[in-house]
Amino acid sequence: MWSCMVYNETDDSVDHQLCQDFGLVLSIFSLVYLVVCFPVGLCYNALLVVVNLSNKVSMTMPDVYFVNIAIAGLVLNVVAPVELLGPSFTKWPVWEYNNEMYITLLILFNISSLVIMYSTTLLSLDYYIERALPRTYMSSVYNTKHVCGFIWGGAVLTSFSSLLFYVCNHVSTKIIECSKMQNKEAADAIMMFIGYVVPAVAVSYAFVLILRIRKESTPLDQDSSRLDPSIHRLLLASVCVQFALWTPYYTTLLVQTLAGAQARVPDRLPTAAYYFLTCVSELLAFSSSFAMPLMYRQMNRNFSHKLQRLLKRLQCGDQACAHERSAVQQVVT
Repeated sequence: MWSCMVYNETDDSVDHQLCQDFGLVLSIFSLVYLVVCFPVGLCYNALLVVVNLSNKVSMTMPDVYFVNIAIAGLVLNVVAPVELLGPSFTKWPVWEYNNEMYITLLILFNISSLVIMYSTTLLSLDYYIERALPRTYMSSVYNTKHVCGFIWGGAVLTSFSSLLFYVCNHVSTKIIECSKMQNKEAADAIMMFIGYVVPAVAVSYAFVLILRIRKESTPLDQDSSRLDPSIHRLLLASVCVQFALWTPYYTTLLVQTLAGAQARVPDRLPTAAYYFLTCVSELLAFSSSFAMPLMYRQMNRNFSHKLQRLLKRLQCGDQACAHERSAVQQVVT
């Protein structure tokens, strides 16, 4: 909870004033995010999902991964207002929540982070496969849909292992089964390794392979069935943005894990400055749900055409539009 009650109310020390300033700045940041980033991110994530799912025939492998990321972004959009209007991010909280609500928000946040990071990672690997072996259909839309299902399942299972540590860290020590598992640092270490280290290594490896194959000009580069060249720029930008926004959050997890392992006293960890940086890092992580759909909207050439097609379909109603009938006839012939 963001509070300066550790200092006397009559204390005019630098630490107390610094704590008050940090609380005010964090409250302003949270308000700006909720007023600007939250509605834009919510609308664009929903638009990305609806537009692509309404044009399933024209979806490509990257589109499936970005839809998966957008769905995880919608989950973050649900968590964000509850968290940012709570006592942790503002000096004037709208509501208070108990340990059960805290754990629920944390698990949803962790699941979303894992889905986002692994979708980005597998997008990088599948992009390499598509460039190296374009006609094998190893990275087809059909296979990618199943992969995304496994990503959600793996994220839930991974979060469940961390859930045990978080739950036992907040329940009574009278429960014998939990008395030996009250270790929040273990849960943070699991999330740090699985949620950041593994994807970072995999993305680095994928980019090395992609750079290597891009240096080798082959006749396959002229193949019309290959991915749109703009996908490479979108992939590079999405990876850089995702890791830039999530690295501060996972860095704070690493610091908490190391400090907790050495001191073993959680109350010694957060100073006002450190707690402020922790909250800002989480706010940056929430911003990924705002940045990704905007970047997809600007850098994907086919998105505007899909959106126009959806709008025309809505105008035509239940009857098929003339341009769709002609397109179907061309596909049949």
